[in-house]
Amino acid sequence: MKKIEVEKVNKWYDLHHDPMLEKRYLTLEDIHPLLTELGSQFSVHKIGESFEQRNIYELVFGTGPRTILLWTQMHGNESTGTRAFFDLIKFISQPKDHKWLADHILKECTVHCIPMLNPDGANAFTRINAQGIDLNRDVIDKKAPESALLQDVLKRVNPLYCFNLHDQRTIFSVGAGNETATMSFLAPSIDQKRTLTEGRKDTMKVIASIHNLLLDVIPGKMGRYTDEFYPKATGDNFQKMGHKTILIESGHSKGDYKRTVSRRTTFLALLEGLRFIGDEQAQIDHKKYFDIPNNEKKYLDIIVQNSLIDGAKKDIGILFLEKLENGNIIFVPSINQISDLSELSADKIIDAKGLEFANENDVEKWVKNRFN
Repeated sequence: MKKIEVEKVNKWYDLHHDPMLEKRYLTLEDIHPLLTELGSQFSVHKIGESFEQRNIYELVFGTGPRTILLWTQMHGNESTGTRAFFDLIKFISQPKDHKWLADHILKECTVHCIPMLNPDGANAFTRINAQGIDLNRDVIDKKAPESALLQDVLKRVNPLYCFNLHDQRTIFSVGAGNETATMSFLAPSIDQKRTLTEGRKDTMKVIASIHNLLLDVIPGKMGRYTDEFYPKATGDNFQKMGHKTILIESGHSKGDYKRTVSRRTTFLALLEGLRFIGDEQAQIDHKKYFDIPNNEKKYLDIIVQNSLIDGAKKDIGILFLEKLENGNIIFVPSINQISDLSELSADKIIDAKGLEFANENDVEKWVKNRFN
């Protein structure tokens, strides 16, 4: 089976990705026109409604024996996976010199996608749905209609693999140099013991293949998310049910607050994941999954060094909170920690040059005035 030539696919991406999807605030109204303009190899239909009665759709492509379920924007304010998914759809529609790859996926896989599971949260730019429920912790109770809908689709489709797409915060880092984690991956556990089942091993193989593909694209900027078992988490429970679940976390790159880099790498990750799953001859050691370094929380948006607070020398660590204001996302500075931050890294590091504060309340006032 041929392998993906990343340089050539990147050239396709430069020419054909949709610039209208560059914004972080992505709602049902934004993607609805894309759902109505699909080619004949795709089918799309309404499968239900959100709590506030917004439509939820399922998009299907391919006729292959390996059935895959993919969903995006389970958290409404995490849109990178949705944008990358529509890049994938465009690639399948217009592969140009990569027709072999599109044909392979269509022949070997049947992909079912819910491209926006939480349209109410997307509209409000919130993690939760309109009931205040985190859909990623509602797999047991199913109090949200969106959660029940996802499991209805799961039962109907009975997928061999699932792709669970999320965004992760700026704070996540990778490796000794504390590089920002542009991408992170997880093969969820099925129990507290983190038992290494054959299903988890297969999940790890897919992730290891994706990691290999991206090594030259974002070297040193991929992490492995904690595999601590969460009894109420969607991925952990789907994995436990026997559906091999791949968690993809699209993260930050230095200065890239639109997440254009992780949108591209998430697109590449989906493309390679489907290629690998569709190739019954593909082989990779699941242990290579453990070559991916663990995520740490050692990256911030801003570090202000060498300030004096009540006479003591301390650093100020700042993270941006994303808020919706008049239809636009604004970044509000928030103090994450005040201490010796010499082991952390950030997008911007500022030397305070002996700036003095009487107390931490004064620091908070200064941060709001300085960075708003």
